[in-house]
Amino acid sequence: MRTISTLAAAAAVLLTATAAQAQTKVAIGMSGWTGFAPLTLAKEAGIFAKNGVDVTIKKIPQASRHLAIASGDIQCAATTVETWVVWNANGVATTQLFQLDKSYGADGMAVRSTTGSIKDLKGKQVAASAPGTAPYFTLAWFLKKNGLSVKDVTVVNMEPGPAAQAFIAGQNDAAMTYEPYLSAVRAKPEAGKIIATTLDYPMIMDTFGCTPKFIAENEAAVRAITKSYFEALEMIKADQKKAYEIMGADVKQTGEQFGNSAQYLRWQDQAANKAFFSAEHAAFSKEAADLLLEIGVIKQIPDLAKLADPRFVQ
Repeated sequence: MRTISTLAAAAAVLLTATAAQAQTKVAIGMSGWTGFAPLTLAKEAGIFAKNGVDVTIKKIPQASRHLAIASGDIQCAATTVETWVVWNANGVATTQLFQLDKSYGADGMAVRSTTGSIKDLKGKQVAASAPGTAPYFTLAWFLKKNGLSVKDVTVVNMEPGPAAQAFIAGQNDAAMTYEPYLSAVRAKPEAGKIIATTLDYPMIMDTFGCTPKFIAENEAAVRAITKSYFEALEMIKADQKKAYEIMGADVKQTGEQFGNSAQYLRWQDQAANKAFFSAEHAAFSKEAADLLLEIGVIKQIPDLAKLADPRFVQ
């Protein structure tokens, strides 16, 4: 009996070692944006590992995330839909695999209390990330919908966190930011007000993607990553308190603070993904590409039909 037990134990060790060796390594570039947090949850709760992927998450500003992909430092990333248009237009081949979230007020523009409308920003200073990022695109979108362009304002390049902090401190006439930083502005009404968000202009949606090379060589891992994301959403439903604490800790928030940020967005489950890629993704990508071309962020529109491969969400 002892021999059988010993053999069984040895076999278990061997199986564990084999499973560890079988794990596909992948580095994912993202930020502390609330919408990306289920990816952090999938890593910290062991969901990725359970499904056979050894994930390293690297916090990289959106403005330089494509450089990390081009250098091979990361193979996959999370970012806004229009950003994939920019990356592919600039020669960084990437393919979207599944949708992460949609913003429902989580991205917005903060202005001083004396600013009556977005049109009043003509000639004013607006803090926003560099061209090719979501905050810059959001600024361009908001301005265009109000008869202005980015040429009508002075853009001060600042990342979303510092932009919000600077605005609260009295710097700049307006700021483009997102959760969890937007809530910091909401908490300081004496500094100004949120004049518009994605509730007014629904145009921020995030997707996860990888290089075509990684996808072609690691289809099983891609399927596992996609599955892990949906399982993370299930964990949030099953044990929201624990999930919020894990995701909040990553951005130095309590579970309650994280929940306050999360109320301004909707994570997208498998059914939502299928609906999104059936029509909305293509339509939005076209409108976004036209605006990106108009404001000079891209010089030509890439082949939009090659920007997504949603077969893994089926």
